[in-house]
Amino acid sequence: MKKFLIPLVLFFGLVAFLAVGLNRDPREIPSPLVGKPAPAFELYTLDANAPKFGPADMKGKVWMMNVWATWCVACREEHPVLVAFSKANQLPIVGLSYKEVQAQDEPAGRKFTPEEKLKLARERSQLWLSRHGNPYALSVLDLDGRVGIDYGVYGVPETYVIDKEGVIRYKRVGVVTPDLLQSTILPLVQKLNAS
Repeated sequence: MKKFLIPLVLFFGLVAFLAVGLNRDPREIPSPLVGKPAPAFELYTLDANAPKFGPADMKGKVWMMNVWATWCVACREEHPVLVAFSKANQLPIVGLSYKEVQAQDEPAGRKFTPEEKLKLARERSQLWLSRHGNPYALSVLDLDGRVGIDYGVYGVPETYVIDKEGVIRYKRVGVVTPDLLQSTILPLVQKLNAS
């Protein structure tokens, strides 16, 4: 009797495990950073005359960081939503331009100097934002992707909501939609601003 009971229990355990997995939203990837301080960084901004920016500069404000790139197809889908949202001035959005210059962009036989890479990334990002609209209070350049690694970036776009104390309160992998803004992000922002 026990011989038949063990496979049956294993089968129902597997069915339960798969049922839970199928009901989850694949864009809602759990992040170990939610509830922890946002990793510190200091990066160049798109504005060559501006100082470097880091999360500490936003202390005391609830803000959103959006990871994007001009080469990102999904970012083109998300971008009009962010542009429209930014016009409501509900919270500052900081853009993190992620790995804008790729290895295939470099001339054959030589690598870009850091200054050349920075210049090209600024030019591309500024041109793209001038064409499609700029929802960002400011945008910083993660040229080598190290900040993305610290934040656990799986791919672009990704969005983080960070509270007044610099703690990550929400992470979204994938496109931010108007429904997501209304149902999840704005209520969270209102709650964080009230505290």
